[in-house]
Amino acid sequence: MDYREAGVDVSRVKGIHTSIHELISKTHSSEVLPVFGHYAGLVKAGKETIAIHTDGVGSKVLIAQFLKKYDTVGIDCIAMNVNDIICVGARPTALVDYIALQQEDEELVSSIMKGLVDGAQEAGVAIVGGETAILPDMIKPGLDFSGFHTNGFDLAATCIGIVGKGGPITGGLMKTSDVVIGVESSGLHSNGYTLARKVLDMNEWAKELLSPTRIYVKPVMEVVKKCKVHGLAHITGGAFSKLMRIGNFARRGFLLDNMPKPKPIFEELRKKAGLDYGKMYSTFNMGIGFCVVVGRGDAKKVIDIFGRHGQKAYAIGSITKERKVEIVKDGNSFFL
Repeated sequence: MDYREAGVDVSRVKGIHTSIHELISKTHSSEVLPVFGHYAGLVKAGKETIAIHTDGVGSKVLIAQFLKKYDTVGIDCIAMNVNDIICVGARPTALVDYIALQQEDEELVSSIMKGLVDGAQEAGVAIVGGETAILPDMIKPGLDFSGFHTNGFDLAATCIGIVGKGGPITGGLMKTSDVVIGVESSGLHSNGYTLARKVLDMNEWAKELLSPTRIYVKPVMEVVKKCKVHGLAHITGGAFSKLMRIGNFARRGFLLDNMPKPKPIFEELRKKAGLDYGKMYSTFNMGIGFCVVVGRGDAKKVIDIFGRHGQKAYAIGSITKERKVEIVKDGNSFFL
């Protein structure tokens, strides 16, 4: 079973994105910067350039319902937003959340908010408001590990950030001499769960699946300040194919030939789903949650900065002239 057979056809989603761009471009003015397809939108506001992004937690909320543990998915929600904002070199500043509930539940909301606050404090972003909606006809109940119904909910947020004086980082400056630094993930983060939930034994893997998405804001902001960064990428849905979000701006591609050994959960997923590594690296982050592209002279400095923040980073590849992502695994090449 691959991601499409599980219910998510990434190729069709890309087609939808193209249609969306054709429509929303009619609303753009001169204040909107032409970076559609990047990790965040950019708009001029006086002398400032503002980055804006919206995202949710996806079907990972069903894992929280299964375990009846709701105090970490808020961290995921923060991470999925701020990690995309920093991909254009912006510092996340403010966020509003959206919680949709099957029915009123003060205890559930309080638990979700704890995770949101924990994540916001780690990212240094202010939660300035939000919306809570009660939608019994739309939000359906979940199931816990005993088979009992739980109060259904969905969680999303919108974040803004401010681009620094150096201007936005789009990937347009990437060169074939550059190094790709990969930063360790905490697990699956918040992507690929439609497939993972169908093939993994939840009684064995649910606790690990609920591990919060890692927040990369502080080390990335330090890297942007101290190094000449050419590209930043958050490895989310679509996994390493997402690198072309920045590759297209430089008309360059990626050769990832030094990937670290993934955690056991990824190998278990591969075996249970019967997937080759090409599909694994185009669906899951495989142990790398964020990528930084810099010149060779800055590579060690970047790795050291992440290390001081308690995050492992490695030189995992380089920039190529061909506009595609090539991953080398056990001597075999996979093109995404």
